[in-house]
Amino acid sequence: MRAFFYSRPDTLAAVVRAPPHSRYLAGGTSLIDLMKVDVERPEHVINIKALSLDAIEPLPDGGLRLGALTTNARTAAHPLVRTNYPILASALLAGASARIRHVATNGGNINQRTRCHYFYDTNAACNKRAPGTGCTARGTRNRVHAILGTSADCIAAFPSDMCVVLAMLDATINLYGPQGARRVHARDYHRLPGGTPWLETVLRPGELVLSIDLPPISFGSHYTYLKIRDLNVLALAVVSVAVGLEMDGDVIRHGRVALGGVASRPWYVPEVEGMLCGRRPSRSLFRDVADRLMQGAEVDRGNAAKRTLAPRVIQHALWQAATASPQPDGNLPVWSCSD
Repeated sequence: MRAFFYSRPDTLAAVVRAPPHSRYLAGGTSLIDLMKVDVERPEHVINIKALSLDAIEPLPDGGLRLGALTTNARTAAHPLVRTNYPILASALLAGASARIRHVATNGGNINQRTRCHYFYDTNAACNKRAPGTGCTARGTRNRVHAILGTSADCIAAFPSDMCVVLAMLDATINLYGPQGARRVHARDYHRLPGGTPWLETVLRPGELVLSIDLPPISFGSHYTYLKIRDLNVLALAVVSVAVGLEMDGDVIRHGRVALGGVASRPWYVPEVEGMLCGRRPSRSLFRDVADRLMQGAEVDRGNAAKRTLAPRVIQHALWQAATASPQPDGNLPVWSCSD
């Protein structure tokens, strides 16, 4: 780890006056790891934990606001989250070990960087870490890499479970920076790699996340967060699916589906909402939805199996939601090399 300046300001105004080449520190579960392997090299680390950004509170419209500094563990256990947004609690409990969840924050979760092993290996070419050097993942060992929204410059997958649910719910992220406050839809917060994979979010210099607003929406028991992971690897999804269905008897009044593990950001296709609206659950409908979500998928040398696996997981998740049989918390199916 390289030497750096450290500060702990206690006002928002002081925080956003950060000098160039600074990084904000909250839980540190991602930043510190990256600094240890010399991927992140901040000249100034600014601890923001003195700010009052750890509240969870109801909103006037019936939604819920999650503070950026609230830990993932506290968020998952909060009564209003477990009652009104149990799918978010499920995703957070699927996201990491209990020890990490008690340190990691909501703001840090949505800003975490890829866990691509080539990104972490400073001896490998990585456009996300070192622009213009290339992408070692292409044509090599990449069985868990992205198959949607990729580019010639990057096929890294985005690791967050929480963000998949935020995309499905159409949550809003509240930001503050030198130019003042603004709001961004969670679905628009993370960028596709294109030709600039090192630009991962829409954050402007000096900006930080203040809170996350969840809209007033309820799926009752017709939801699921289904995450398929590699054997003996808890944190990362090979494929994950967040589904929420508003049912009117046996008819889907409104449905939303978001994917994780398959792209460099949470994958959401708005067209799927129209495909589900007013329809009864059926094998043909769910197969069509899976095909639409997978449209445009491109496989590389090692990750073709993910293209075969993902539609199966999507359809299974849709049936779990339709039958009000959400995936049990902490019970994560695994994917072996033979799958």
